[in-house]
This record gives sequence, structure tokens and C-alpha cells, in this order.
Amino acid sequence: MEKGVDGYLISTVIELPGCHTQAKTYDELYVRTKEAIELYLDDNKKFKPLNSFVGLQQILV
Repeated sequence: MEKGVDGYLISTVIELPGCHTQAKTYDELYVRTKEAIELYLDDNKKFKPLNSFVGLQQILV
């Protein structure tokens, strides 16, 4: 998740290319992200992930 310049929260599902959504609150974003994943998988029934997600780290410089 990240916060856009307009204040909206943005969720990107790394393993699903093009699968992302946005919302004003974390609770709303969680619901919308789950819906986005379900819709993606419904449209791509044969989808098999190529990679295995290990983790995410934010690095400040």
C-alpha cells in the first residue's frame, strides 16, 4: 500500500499484473483489494504465479 499525492491509499497486488485499486481509508482499501483480486482471478482462471512473494521492505534514503 502507498499514499498518493491526492491523499488516496493505493493497493497493488504484486503477483497479479495490473491488479490494483484505491480508497480513502484502510478498511475500504482492504475490501476493494479483496474484490480486485477476486475479479482478476475470475477473469484469469488459468493464472499461475511465476514467482513466490517473499516480503516487502521500505528503504529510506
